[in-house]
Amino acid sequence: GVTGECHAHRNIQMSHGDREQRVFELAQRLGFRAEKDGARFTLAYEAGDAAPFREENLSLEQAEEILRTWKLRGPHGG
Repeated sequence: GVTGECHAHRNIQMSHGDREQRVFELAQRLGFRAEKDGARFTLAYEAGDAAPFREENLSLEQAEEILRTWKLRGPHGG
């Protein structure tokens, strides 16, 4: 969907806590399990016929980037 894209310029003003909350919300919406350990994140995806995916020890920025990419391309890479 296109919703939310027009507000991208506001992301700079989001607090760290807000950004973390969005990571958890987006992860849940995309079928990921997100975990936080200190300042680091783990993202895991196991659903349907898509290949399992797991990334550990991610920074907030890395977690955001993975979820953004996944949202755009989907679990099948296209």
